[in-house]
Amino acid sequence: MDAWVRFSAQSQARERLCRAAQYACSLLGHALQKHGASPELQKQIRQLEGHLSLGRKLLRLGNSADALESAKRAVHLSDVVLRFCITVSHLNRALYFACDNVLWAGKSGLAPRVDQEKWAQRSFRYYLFSLIMNLSRDAYEIRLLMEQESSAYSRRLKGSGGGATGGTETAGPGGPGTPGGGLPQLALKLQLRVLLLARVLRGHPPLLLDVVRNACDLFIPLDKLGLWRCGPGIVGLCGLVSSILSILTLICPWLRLKP
Repeated sequence: MDAWVRFSAQSQARERLCRAAQYACSLLGHALQKHGASPELQKQIRQLEGHLSLGRKLLRLGNSADALESAKRAVHLSDVVLRFCITVSHLNRALYFACDNVLWAGKSGLAPRVDQEKWAQRSFRYYLFSLIMNLSRDAYEIRLLMEQESSAYSRRLKGSGGGATGGTETAGPGGPGTPGGGLPQLALKLQLRVLLLARVLRGHPPLLLDVVRNACDLFIPLDKLGLWRCGPGIVGLCGLVSSILSILTLICPWLRLKP
């Protein structure tokens, strides 16, 4: 109960709950339409989804300032690649939230002359750039961890006296000098890389959750910008999964990828 009280006291947590409910409504509306539900019920679900979207925009007022502060902190990171990816991601998030605030003003009636379609396209472009930077950061961290894991494995192999055996095996049948051995060797290397990737992700749950969450979120701006039409069902499912993972990182802070 104490954990739930701490979670519900955060404005970010309330926004994530609204987000999960919004995309659940989107997924439910698609399922109802597919199964021939009554138009009145479909209309109610769409209205609920619109209300939740507007409520989320209200809860995100002021998030641009938080994103800018996060960008200022990221500038001081020692790793050049992480500094670039995280800083650019936060700057794009700040612009995305700014566009979102303009959309909220238009939809709430405070600024009725706002071109909502134009500002929505702008916001989704900034959102897409932010996600691309996040996924680039994830790929960079995965690469570093895979190199570390591979180096540690090589040191263990040498320490156990397996270096000579490995050299003998590479020179045996199926090696580079053997006719027809190139393709099996390539397949073996690919299999080993996939196993190494799985081991790295299994050993670093925060990184795994961040990759899955960013990959799910990527479908949303791609669909809204018309770059890859996924349909409301896929968008709703991906948005719901990423929202649940975001809520999980708030409940269990150790699952949040740092820095």
